[in-house]
Amino acid sequence: MKTKFVKWAGLGLGTAVLGVGLAACSPGGEGEGEGHSSGEAGVIASGELGEGEAANGEAGEGGEHAHSVDTLPLPNRLAFMSGHVEAGLALYRAGELQMAAPHLLHPVSETHQAERAGLEQLGFKASLFEEVSTALEDGRQAAEIGAQLLAAEKNLAEVTSKAGGEPAEIISYLMSVIVEEYTIAITDGVVSDAGEYQDAYGFAIVAKKHAEKLKYGNSSLMEEINALIALWPEAPIPPEQPSSIAQVIAQTSKVELALSQ
Repeated sequence: MKTKFVKWAGLGLGTAVLGVGLAACSPGGEGEGEGHSSGEAGVIASGELGEGEAANGEAGEGGEHAHSVDTLPLPNRLAFMSGHVEAGLALYRAGELQMAAPHLLHPVSETHQAERAGLEQLGFKASLFEEVSTALEDGRQAAEIGAQLLAAEKNLAEVTSKAGGEPAEIISYLMSVIVEEYTIAITDGVVSDAGEYQDAYGFAIVAKKHAEKLKYGNSSLMEEINALIALWPEAPIPPEQPSSIAQVIAQTSKVELALSQ
């Protein structure tokens, strides 16, 4: 069994803790997040867990993606990263600190450094997410760090506004990623990969925020995106009976259709 360690710079979470969840989260990266079938394992704290897993089986982020985020246009890379943050924020506010951690550490991990290329020039403040990581390590509840969470959200919104890109193109990109992630997340009608399930939810939330920038003559796009978000019955927390892959694919197609009108 091959072991993998991820080093952390400026974060107080310990060298190995949560490292695997973040390493597995890199879509198509070289030597990182090789997918569910790689058979590699990482070390978390004092125990060994399969790649894409976290302590107690929560918040794993595995799966091999058909695209490499590193090579995407900056607006799409930012939308991808923002989806992780949205999932993490929702989990943190729901009191699921352990599941929130891999998502909220995504913006400052060494593993995903290439995704952030160019964001600093647009005002991305990694220190805000480092503060959140410290709070996670300390086990502080979301209510205790409301100001920090809002500051991190505001910073991402400001960077997004400066990054440009066509909202319709970004939404279309996010629909394809949602299908990809959700297909990985569900096996035999149950959530087999919590991290990918949560990521897909986060991407739907980001799509809604981009839809709010579009001035359509009717509300069909927003209605379809809201219907898509409703397919996560307990938001990012995996339910016993999740929506089917077919339902998600059908609803993302309706979003795409509304975009074209």
